Amino acid sequence: MEMESLAQLLIIAHAAFGGLALLAGTLALVFKKGSVKHKRTGIVFYYGMLVSAGIALVVSMLPNHESVFLFVVGLFSLYFILTGYRALRFKKSNPNLKVDKMIACGMIVTAVVMLLNPILVHSKFNIILGVFALLGSTFAYRDLKSFKNPESLQKTWLKQHLGKMMGGYISATTAFIVVNQVFPSFYGWFIPGIIGTFYIVYWTRKVSPKKA
Repeated sequence: MEMESLAQLLIIAHAAFGGLALLAGTLALVFKKGSVKHKRTGIVFYYGMLVSAGIALVVSMLPNHESVFLFVVGLFSLYFILTGYRALRFKKSNPNLKVDKMIACGMIVTAVVMLLNPILVHSKFNIILGVFALLGSTFAYRDLKSFKNPESLQKTWLKQHLGKMMGGYISATTAFIVVNQVFPSFYGWFIPGIIGTFYIVYWTRKVSPKKA
């Protein structure tokens, strides 16, 4: 199979799994949290995003298809869904956090590269990569900080799960909007994140223990 034919096949598979994940993620948002329907659609969303994001990383490095932005979206999607899914393990006391720490450190290193690469190679600051680098490093730093207190993880696992999985959903929505040019210029990169942030804040407050 020629390289270009392989690239086109991977792009179709990426779009198919991404579309499936986006649909399943939307249904998971609608269904009652913790219900059987929510869990089932959430699993489909997780694996759909896992495959779609993994393919995106491969396609973004193929000849004639190199794309920094596709790589960034794929990377952030993987980070959010992996950490969001692993947050379910925090319900148990004293979970093994070695893999979680590796993921967080990897995200910080990648964020630094995303920030410095345009400056060193093209001698200019890339605002989109800069914003994503800031977001990624902030989330990763907060993860590392929370890992120092396993007891706190057991209390906040639901907030972390909802927030991170929503982050993965935002990544999928952003990719769909940017590819289909739903919004002009670079607005499509930020509008899903702004709307999604309000949703995350709403659910974070809702699931937080109420003070007397």
